[in-house]
Amino acid sequence: MQTQTPLTPTATPLYQAWQQLRSQQSGLRARDAAARLSVSEAELTASRIGIDSVRLRPEWADLLPALEALGYVMALTRNEHCVHERKGHYREVSVMPNGQMGMVVSADIDLRLFMGGWDSVFAVEEETVRGTQRSIQIFDRQGTAVHKVFLTASSQLEAWAPLVERFRAEEQNAALDLQPLPAAEPIKADELIEVGALREAWSQLKDTHHFFALLRKYGTARTQALRLAGREWAEPLAPELLPQLLEQAGADEVPIMVFVGNQHCIQIHSGPVRNLRWLDAWFNVMDPEFNLHLKTTSVASLWRVRKPSSDGIVTSWEAFDANGEMIVQLFGARKPGIPERADWRELAESFAALPA
Repeated sequence: MQTQTPLTPTATPLYQAWQQLRSQQSGLRARDAAARLSVSEAELTASRIGIDSVRLRPEWADLLPALEALGYVMALTRNEHCVHERKGHYREVSVMPNGQMGMVVSADIDLRLFMGGWDSVFAVEEETVRGTQRSIQIFDRQGTAVHKVFLTASSQLEAWAPLVERFRAEEQNAALDLQPLPAAEPIKADELIEVGALREAWSQLKDTHHFFALLRKYGTARTQALRLAGREWAEPLAPELLPQLLEQAGADEVPIMVFVGNQHCIQIHSGPVRNLRWLDAWFNVMDPEFNLHLKTTSVASLWRVRKPSSDGIVTSWEAFDANGEMIVQLFGARKPGIPERADWRELAESFAALPA
């Protein structure tokens, strides 16, 4: 017979419904519970205020650098189909003066931050079967989790309470000004794209970071551009090859860069991948400092992409879902100003493309 979690007198109806659900499915994660209860994860987290959650002021330019005081943490960024977890230190944080963009460029935690859509942030201190789990959780205007930072057994626990108190919001209420997701821009028909000009501009790229501007200039969706670029620059691959590439990179000890993100945050791992495991449809990297959880059945298309740069050709593998949204992107480990690794290029090029 299952026992229900005791409810505090201040528990909201939403929190009570969540605890009832947890009593029936003890391992249910907050994201999945929110979906079951037809609310956003931010609303679910806000329902915990006064119980095990504190609302913080969304002062990103001050809050993000303050996370360095927590020491060795685990940063988590995900999309619908892939979870990226990287342990390390939150160092070298920069936020642009307009507050819309930022970066974390430490050797271990490497982030690109697009903060225009960031909205609410909470400090959560939850009791679990493994002990107290403390985290900073950031959500967008739709209530979807953007980025989370978890304390580890090696974190500076004494820095937690002062940080929470420093950024505690004056009003500890659950009210969220959630907004509907803006409608996606319609995709142009292929015949309206200047394919010749697109291919020429592609061939003249000097920096892979300029690729997004190229897509904007010609009004193409990313997967559409890959289809139209020609096989010199992009080739489709069978989706089932993606785990095989990771397995071979691990076996050959080829250090790679793994990019996973959402609209508001991209998280990057640079280094080897070694402990690789399947769990049902999920392919996982379970290394001490880097974990990746990839739902392979969500990969609707996979591309080998080549982009010219001032350092030579840069080769990537890019996986997309059925809506053309990026799931994960892989490169050989490299720094700007350094040519692509020969072992990565050989590996990335060793798999046959799908027939034309």
